[in-house]
Amino acid sequence: MTQNITSIGQIAVIAKNTARAVTFYKDVLGLPLLFETNGLAFFQCGETRLLVSKAETEEFDHPGSVLYFKVEDLEGKVAVMKDRGAEFLDEPHVVGQMGETEIWMTFFKDTEGNTLSLMTER
Repeated sequence: MTQNITSIGQIAVIAKNTARAVTFYKDVLGLPLLFETNGLAFFQCGETRLLVSKAETEEFDHPGSVLYFKVEDLEGKVAVMKDRGAEFLDEPHVVGQMGETEIWMTFFKDTEGNTLSLMTER
């Protein structure tokens, strides 16, 4: 049996107001809500689950790492999210190139102050 890590199973995002955050991730970002229980909300993002909840202890009570959500139509997703009330920190732009592939990103904040990104490779 191999001990190699093959993927990320779940990522947790801290929320000050879980109900507000659930609305953002479901209705603005458009992630499927799997279920909610005891102040925890679980979303599906490809093969990875996203957990949104209040911090269990003070040491975890801060904005988390930047999550980069991959999309095929970056400008289209930005337009949909803006229509749903999302506020972006910048416009889609090239951040790098891998061979013939350009990496495009744009950054936004969720309702809880976490910086997030949409990205695509062209």
